[in-house]
Amino acid sequence: MNQQTHQTNNVMALLKELIKPRYGITERKKAELDGLTIQVLDAQIEVQQLQAIVDSLTEKAANFAGYLTLAANNKTLAFNNRNLTDDLVQKAKELLDSSKLALGQMGQANTSTKSVASQIKAVIDQLIYSAEIINKLAVLVLRNKALNPLISDELVSLIGIAGNDANNAVAVTLVALKSAFASQSANMEAEAAAELEAEQSLHLYNLITGTYNPPVDDETRKTSLLTLINTAYDTAKSNYELADEANTRTLMQLNLASADLRKAQVKLQSLQAGLAAATAAALAS
Repeated sequence: MNQQTHQTNNVMALLKELIKPRYGITERKKAELDGLTIQVLDAQIEVQQLQAIVDSLTEKAANFAGYLTLAANNKTLAFNNRNLTDDLVQKAKELLDSSKLALGQMGQANTSTKSVASQIKAVIDQLIYSAEIINKLAVLVLRNKALNPLISDELVSLIGIAGNDANNAVAVTLVALKSAFASQSANMEAEAAAELEAEQSLHLYNLITGTYNPPVDDETRKTSLLTLINTAYDTAKSNYELADEANTRTLMQLNLASADLRKAQVKLQSLQAGLAAATAAALAS
């Protein structure tokens, strides 16, 4: 820009010099020189205007290049976040499925424990009944033994052993029943914990994906993590495309303006050379 201004000043000085009355320069030559001088001035103004446009577009292109880089980084981050969210959705689904499976298995275990406890209770009832019968039989045999010494001592001994065995069986079975009740209690607690885990896993999955059952309103679905992340990625992608389009368009404008500037500079140099040659010829005549 300074060089062009300097050139303009030189031309103006030359013009002032030419318009002074000089011997040997006819009015026709003076008119030709004036015309060439005006063309040079017009060409210089055009160059200055085009230079201003190129400078503005150069600054604009630099800004858009920065915007494009920032948009590309944001797009990459948003894409990575979307991939991480997809992994999170998969993990949440696996947790939900595992929780449901564990809840189902705990329910089956609790049902089985109840069935075992019920069966042990039935066995205890039968053992108690059997022990009572054996004890009554033992009392009856002992009474008859007192009345009839011919009753075998071995029979009395066997009945006594049978009674003890029956009582021991009842005691052992009661321990087994107690263990069954303890297992049932533990299973019930574990089932309650599994149910709570399944409920929380479902809530977490719904919070991430927005796939509530029954369905919820659109506003609630829009606040899900998956929806927010996907929306952020779509926005970042759209912003990148807009920045890329603006950057490309600006570069095209800059290239066209630069080409016009080069043409104008060549034209100016040609006109300046022509004016200098015409001036020299006029002064020499």
